[in-house]
Amino acid sequence: MISLASRDIGHHLGRFVFTGVGLGLLIGVTLTMAGVYRGMVADGRAVIAASGADLWVVQQGTLGPWAEPSSVRDDAYRALAGLPGVAEVANAAYLTMQVPVRGRDVRVMLAGIEPGGLGEPAQLVAGRPLLRSHYEAVADEAAGLAIGDTVRIRRHEYAVVGLVRRATSSAGDPMLFIPLKDAQEVQFLKDNDSLVAERARTAANPALNRPGIPGLLDAVLASQNAGRSVNAVLVRVAPGYPPEEVKAEIGRWKHLTAWTRADMEDILVAKLIATSARQIGMFLAILAVVSAAIVAFIIYTMTLNKQREIAVLKLIGARDRSIAAMILQQALALGLIGFLVGQLAALVWAPYFPKHVLLEPGDALRGLAATLLVCAVASLLAIRAALRVDPADAIGG
Repeated sequence: MISLASRDIGHHLGRFVFTGVGLGLLIGVTLTMAGVYRGMVADGRAVIAASGADLWVVQQGTLGPWAEPSSVRDDAYRALAGLPGVAEVANAAYLTMQVPVRGRDVRVMLAGIEPGGLGEPAQLVAGRPLLRSHYEAVADEAAGLAIGDTVRIRRHEYAVVGLVRRATSSAGDPMLFIPLKDAQEVQFLKDNDSLVAERARTAANPALNRPGIPGLLDAVLASQNAGRSVNAVLVRVAPGYPPEEVKAEIGRWKHLTAWTRADMEDILVAKLIATSARQIGMFLAILAVVSAAIVAFIIYTMTLNKQREIAVLKLIGARDRSIAAMILQQALALGLIGFLVGQLAALVWAPYFPKHVLLEPGDALRGLAATLLVCAVASLLAIRAALRVDPADAIGG
């Protein structure tokens, strides 16, 4: 028996391919949206892995250091280093900011680390790690910096000595690693104008300038500038010690909050990007409905244009099941062409997105299954119209 699907595709190949390409671009957008979500999850896990820590000790009751602000005294690491099961500790400071790179502002996550300690990027693609305690930087290559470049952060110039790859924040911003002391100055130390204004404001306060209270003004100013803070203390647990036990010990005695790797993944993935994930899910649902409507309209229109051919097939004895199978084949062929075009389009334009787009094979297989299912469901309206065609139309037409 003549295949209605193959004959119609052969007679209207240009229209069919053009329709498949249009559907494919829509499917490509759908696959890209799924890739954006996967990229957000990968970015969140990348910043966790880049630190090399087993525990993140932050201000009590906060979700720091990335999801919420956190401030910990920079001498807290001494008390943590003496706990059972703690193999290594290191302070770290994190700050998201804009830095000028070759005439344009680039949003980066500034990471203050102790050279040679926890938090240092593990794999360099060029250059060397931080060796000095001031004015050096290691940058993610997505920031647009090169070895030998200088980048101005607040009042100082930093020389780029190393480059890393896929070191990004949970928001997809490239990371810029500088020595911890410099990061503390950038984040916590007031600039000169602020200090002068604070000194003048304090000096003008009558309560601080009464006779008989010598040195009180100096004491206040000293207390305002004494000590520095960090956002987190990174902890590496000794082999054989469960991180959960060390976490409980820190929470019980040190008035701090500790998060394990599993906790941090839950914070960054399940909480920080939860709203974005729901938004992407809504887009995927809308795109699926739109795709189904497009396929249904196309297949229904093609079926209406073939009413006489369908009537002839019925007149010569074709069964309804055969006619329905032919229309279903045409819908599935259209979906297959659309998926191949969409997958190719997603692979082509994904590298040009400003955020990381991760296209996983599992998502592609699920996308193929969903496309074929949507096309099969969308063909039901056309099949219903075809089955209602009267064989007498073949004679009367």
